[in-house]
Amino acid sequence: MSAAPDETRALVRRETTGHVALLTLDRPEALNALSFDLMAQLTAALRDVDADPEVRAIVLTGSDRAFCAGADVSQIEAIEAGEVLARDGFAREPFDTLASLRTPLIAAVRGLALGGGCEIALACDLVVAGESARFGVPEVTLGVIPGAGGTQRLVHAIGKAKAMKMLLTGDSVTAEEACAAGLVAEVAPDDEALAAAIGIAERIARNSPRAVELAKDAARSAQDLPLQQGLALERRNFFLTIGSDDQREGVAAFLEKRRPQFTGH
Repeated sequence: MSAAPDETRALVRRETTGHVALLTLDRPEALNALSFDLMAQLTAALRDVDADPEVRAIVLTGSDRAFCAGADVSQIEAIEAGEVLARDGFAREPFDTLASLRTPLIAAVRGLALGGGCEIALACDLVVAGESARFGVPEVTLGVIPGAGGTQRLVHAIGKAKAMKMLLTGDSVTAEEACAAGLVAEVAPDDEALAAAIGIAERIARNSPRAVELAKDAARSAQDLPLQQGLALERRNFFLTIGSDDQREGVAAFLEKRRPQFTGH
């Protein structure tokens, strides 16, 4: 029996346990390559969970063989040059959505994370990698360059020298190399990587949603703002937490030696 066409399939599966949402890319026959339909469904799923007040952390994963092998090369020829610059052009929506999420997003990567797959991982707040994971931006070997943040976020994540080597050779790196360089936060055995990512998400979800959102906002701005402006934003966000219900609950729970029950207010 042949597989159902992409437009009639669910290519992103969603599960929610407690305050953690798990999104799974489900196009394994194509190594989760980013087709138009997969990108549209991923965008919708990310927006949906980010808008859910019960979701306090998101984990994004793929299959054992591939987190995401990049753009669907069979669809690249259909792209016109002007379309890439359009507001809704190729790959803009999912990556703009990734960049604007208020909810912390963790990538659990096993197998290949190449091209757009590596760019998705870079756009997440942190990455947990299985030992089999390989990260790369091989676009130059196809006569193009990364177009969804790879040249920018990779330099921010691992520095100019290591990023240039990956970008200009197209070579990939192992999970351990990616961790040593700063692209990955933690490496685990393949069969434990997803559980490790969910465990981090659960620890995040136990904290004040308001404080977590403001901490993420300030930390992400460190990539874009000069130090003094970043410090000013951090101080503003700090004062936004003072006097909140969560701040009062956090202090009370600390003094009473109990776990706080945060509400996000």
